[in-house]
Amino acid sequence: MNPIAFMSANYVARQTGYAMDGWGHGDRTTNDHFRPLETFAERFGELLASIRALGFDTIDVWGAHLNPAWATDEHVAIAREGLALHGLRVSSYAAGVGPSEVERAADIALALGTTIIGAGAWGETAALVPALRERGVRLAIENHPERTPHELLARIEAGDGTLGTTVDTGWWATQGYDPVRAIEELGEHVLHVHLKDVRAPGEPHETCPWGDGCVPVEGCVRALGRLGYTGALTIEHEPEHHDPSGECRAMLTVLRGWLA
Repeated sequence: MNPIAFMSANYVARQTGYAMDGWGHGDRTTNDHFRPLETFAERFGELLASIRALGFDTIDVWGAHLNPAWATDEHVAIAREGLALHGLRVSSYAAGVGPSEVERAADIALALGTTIIGAGAWGETAALVPALRERGVRLAIENHPERTPHELLARIEAGDGTLGTTVDTGWWATQGYDPVRAIEELGEHVLHVHLKDVRAPGEPHETCPWGDGCVPVEGCVRALGRLGYTGALTIEHEPEHHDPSGECRAMLTVLRGWLA
């Protein structure tokens, strides 16, 4: 069975008291909350405990919870200890990278026990290749601005085997592209998956529990099965104004049923 992971960015609005005014607001408040080393162990431990209590044993660590821009070796060591304490494995390190971040992000990913960076990338993708190849880490570019798989494949080809994609089913739907078709066209390049539903195609990109939106999430899971995909399936749902914990717990039960 594919590992089922919890995206820690599901709690993007948590530090705003679920009164988030756009993604940037949640990103900033999360970074500000987790950056101080003197409180990091307690705060990161609380995050992990809440995720473990929902029934998950695997997570994607979002960059705002452990940012390559500020995470020292001490932060990373504390994170490793917390993950071990709570019995959580890391399926991907979800930190966006460019040429100036890729080395540190790759080192953090390895320290967390994963060889996948699953997030956005900027700059010339070819410039990321040496650091990735040297460390044996692959960058799974998450689709956001790309409108078609063809656009994404053009970026992946520059990686000479070090690049693939993290399929974000919700963003394919937001762009008006059938997520099942995207999965089929991306094929062997799918290295990681974020299973997300959104209310409707186009902006705003408003996530919702599976079945309440426009994404055929079960169809995506079936398509991945036909491809022989054996990697993690990450549950992603990032509401701005309420705690998604109960909804993510319910989706975990649903996904286990689909995979049984």
